[in-house]
Amino acid sequence: MTQAHDQLIGNVPSRISDTARLIVTPYEGRVAEYNIAAWLHLPGLANLPVSLLVSYEDGGVRREATIDHGKVNAHNKILLSGVARLAVKQKVKDMQVQLRSAVAVRSLIVEELFVQPVEQASSESQQALA
Repeated sequence: MTQAHDQLIGNVPSRISDTARLIVTPYEGRVAEYNIAAWLHLPGLANLPVSLLVSYEDGGVRREATIDHGKVNAHNKILLSGVARLAVKQKVKDMQVQLRSAVAVRSLIVEELFVQPVEQASSESQQALA
Protein backbone atom coordinates (compact mmCIF):
# COMPACT_ATOMS: atom_id res chain seq x y z
CA MET A 1 0.00 0.00 0.00
CA THR A 2 1.30 3.42 -0.97
CA GLN A 3 1.63 6.09 1.70
CA ALA A 4 0.20 9.51 0.87
CA HIS A 5 2.24 12.62 1.63
CA ASP A 6 0.43 15.80 2.68
CA GLN A 7 1.96 19.24 2.28
CA LEU A 8 0.43 22.37 3.81
CA ILE A 9 -0.48 24.97 1.19
CA GLY A 10 -1.96 27.47 3.61
CA ASN A 11 -4.05 28.12 6.71
CA VAL A 12 -7.45 29.73 6.21
CA PRO A 13 -8.05 32.65 8.59
CA SER A 14 -11.08 32.25 10.85
CA ARG A 15 -12.48 35.54 9.50
CA ILE A 16 -13.01 33.61 6.22
CA SER A 17 -13.98 30.17 7.54
CA ASP A 18 -16.50 31.65 10.00
CA THR A 19 -18.47 33.54 7.35
CA ALA A 20 -19.90 30.61 5.36
CA ARG A 21 -23.66 30.13 5.50
CA LEU A 22 -24.53 26.67 6.82
CA ILE A 23 -27.03 24.80 4.69
CA VAL A 24 -28.95 21.70 5.73
CA THR A 25 -28.91 18.73 3.36
CA PRO A 26 -30.97 15.53 3.60
CA TYR A 27 -27.95 13.19 3.72
CA GLU A 28 -25.00 15.19 5.05
CA GLY A 29 -26.74 17.32 7.66
CA ARG A 30 -25.29 20.83 8.07
CA VAL A 31 -22.76 21.75 5.39
CA ALA A 32 -20.50 24.77 4.85
CA GLU A 33 -19.36 25.33 1.24
CA TYR A 34 -16.21 27.13 0.10
CA ASN A 35 -14.80 27.96 -3.33
CA ILE A 36 -11.13 27.00 -3.23
CA ALA A 37 -8.44 27.39 -5.90
CA ALA A 38 -4.68 26.91 -5.70
CA TRP A 39 -2.10 27.73 -8.37
CA LEU A 40 1.00 25.72 -7.49
CA HIS A 41 4.54 25.30 -8.80
CA LEU A 42 6.14 21.95 -7.93
CA PRO A 43 9.73 22.01 -9.29
CA GLY A 44 10.92 18.61 -10.52
CA LEU A 45 7.54 16.89 -10.23
CA ALA A 46 6.19 17.06 -13.79
CA ASN A 47 3.42 14.53 -14.55
CA LEU A 48 2.88 13.74 -10.86
CA PRO A 49 -0.78 13.12 -9.94
CA VAL A 50 -1.82 15.20 -6.92
CA SER A 51 -4.95 16.05 -4.94
CA LEU A 52 -6.14 19.23 -3.28
CA LEU A 53 -7.90 18.77 0.03
CA VAL A 54 -9.06 20.78 3.00
CA SER A 55 -8.76 19.64 6.59
CA TYR A 56 -10.56 21.20 9.52
CA GLU A 57 -11.57 20.65 13.12
CA ASP A 58 -15.23 20.24 14.02
CA GLY A 59 -16.14 19.67 17.65
CA GLY A 60 -12.70 18.34 18.55
CA VAL A 61 -12.65 15.90 15.59
CA ARG A 62 -10.24 16.40 12.68
CA ARG A 63 -11.99 15.98 9.30
CA GLU A 64 -11.00 16.37 5.67
CA ALA A 65 -12.66 16.79 2.29
CA THR A 66 -11.16 16.27 -1.16
CA ILE A 67 -11.59 19.19 -3.56
CA ASP A 68 -9.82 18.30 -6.83
CA HIS A 69 -7.34 15.92 -8.48
CA GLY A 70 -4.96 16.58 -11.34
CA LYS A 71 -1.57 15.98 -12.90
CA VAL A 72 1.31 18.46 -12.71
CA ASN A 73 2.07 19.74 -16.23
CA ALA A 74 5.40 19.64 -18.07
CA HIS A 75 6.26 23.10 -16.65
CA ASN A 76 5.84 21.74 -13.09
CA LYS A 77 2.66 23.77 -12.50
CA ILE A 78 -0.94 22.93 -11.69
CA LEU A 79 -4.23 24.66 -10.98
CA LEU A 80 -6.54 22.77 -8.65
CA SER A 81 -9.97 24.14 -7.78
CA GLY A 82 -13.47 23.25 -6.73
CA VAL A 83 -16.14 23.57 -4.09
CA ALA A 84 -15.34 22.07 -0.70
CA ARG A 85 -18.47 20.77 1.03
CA LEU A 86 -17.61 20.48 4.71
CA ALA A 87 -19.96 18.54 6.97
CA VAL A 88 -20.36 20.50 10.21
CA LYS A 89 -21.75 19.24 13.50
CA GLN A 90 -20.57 22.21 15.60
CA LYS A 91 -18.23 24.75 13.93
CA VAL A 92 -15.41 24.79 11.37
CA LYS A 93 -12.10 25.59 13.10
CA ASP A 94 -8.42 25.43 12.11
CA MET A 95 -9.14 25.11 8.37
CA GLN A 96 -6.11 24.22 6.22
CA VAL A 97 -5.65 23.70 2.49
CA GLN A 98 -3.28 20.82 1.70
CA LEU A 99 -1.70 19.04 -1.24
CA ARG A 100 -1.64 15.22 -1.23
CA SER A 101 0.78 13.27 -3.40
CA ALA A 102 2.26 9.77 -3.63
CA VAL A 103 5.80 11.12 -3.20
CA ALA A 104 7.17 13.64 -0.72
CA VAL A 105 7.12 17.18 -2.11
CA ARG A 106 10.48 18.84 -1.48
CA SER A 107 9.67 22.22 -2.97
CA LEU A 108 6.23 23.81 -3.16
CA ILE A 109 5.66 27.34 -4.41
CA VAL A 110 2.14 28.66 -3.84
CA GLU A 111 1.59 31.17 -6.64
CA GLU A 112 -1.95 31.93 -5.47
CA LEU A 113 -4.44 30.52 -2.98
CA PHE A 114 -8.10 31.55 -3.04
CA VAL A 115 -10.69 30.59 -0.39
CA GLN A 116 -14.15 32.15 -0.20
CA PRO A 117 -17.49 30.95 1.16
CA VAL A 118 -19.94 30.02 -1.60
CA GLU A 119 -22.60 31.93 0.34
CA GLN A 120 -21.98 34.43 3.12
CA ALA A 121 -23.91 33.96 6.34
CA SER A 122 -26.31 36.76 7.10
CA SER A 123 -25.38 39.03 9.99
CA GLU A 124 -28.29 37.67 12.07
CA SER A 125 -27.15 34.05 11.74
CA GLN A 126 -23.53 34.99 12.53
CA GLN A 127 -24.68 36.64 15.77
CA ALA A 128 -26.75 33.55 16.62
CA LEU A 129 -23.64 31.33 16.22
CA ALA A 130 -21.49 33.57 18.46
